[in-house]
Amino acid sequence: MTIQLTIIKIEEYGPWTITLGTDREAEIQMLQAKLYYDLQRLFSVKDCLVFSNRFDEYFAITNGLYLPDHLEIQSQLVDLYSMLKLSMTIGNGVTPFQANFDAYESRKMGRAINEGASIFGTPTKSVPTINEIVQIIHIDMNNSTKLFSKLSPYEITSLIVKIYSRLSEEFLKKESLTFFLGGDNFMVLSKAATKQDIEGTINKITQEMSVRLNCGIGIGSTGRKAANAATKALDTIRNLRHDGKDLPIYEVQCL
Repeated sequence: MTIQLTIIKIEEYGPWTITLGTDREAEIQMLQAKLYYDLQRLFSVKDCLVFSNRFDEYFAITNGLYLPDHLEIQSQLVDLYSMLKLSMTIGNGVTPFQANFDAYESRKMGRAINEGASIFGTPTKSVPTINEIVQIIHIDMNNSTKLFSKLSPYEITSLIVKIYSRLSEEFLKKESLTFFLGGDNFMVLSKAATKQDIEGTINKITQEMSVRLNCGIGIGSTGRKAANAATKALDTIRNLRHDGKDLPIYEVQCL
């Protein structure tokens, strides 16, 4: 079972932003928000999903995407952002962390697949395999409205950042990658983790931080399908709770 990640990065971003002058922050923030929108739009139509890693770097789950697909997206990005130098690095691995590290090594070593288009990494296969399975864990806080009513807006943010940090630390031990979606929602890009293993991690953080977390597990052949399944699982947890059934972890497959 393998997973493919594509890391999209703004190259030489720091030196470029300096050319904008000191009154640049609003322009930078608008540019980053627009780039994330366009990346999500271009990749999602190909059944992929993009996460913001740092605002100058984005992770896309690209199982099922090949070099011509990347070239097509890169060409559109060049037209939209001619002022920026954008690179893509494709990584493959048995776990999300290994795919991330494969991309990192390829970029560091300058392993170009198409140097003219600034695409690096492990060449993608031309034929999909049945082993390309994505597992995504969608996590949110249980009854967060009641908890948040006791906190000021910034105290809520502080709590969410702490939860994000703990989720990232614990899931990274399992070679899984955690991303913050906004609100009180997180998605973990995992690989073949069992419900029992995930439940153990969630329970550990729940006890440490005195919060309750819901956890929807989604299995799919692509990033969007896995995220769709994970969100369906999370919605099922909420629906079951309305019926008086407390089931904090649920799994859905969408292959």
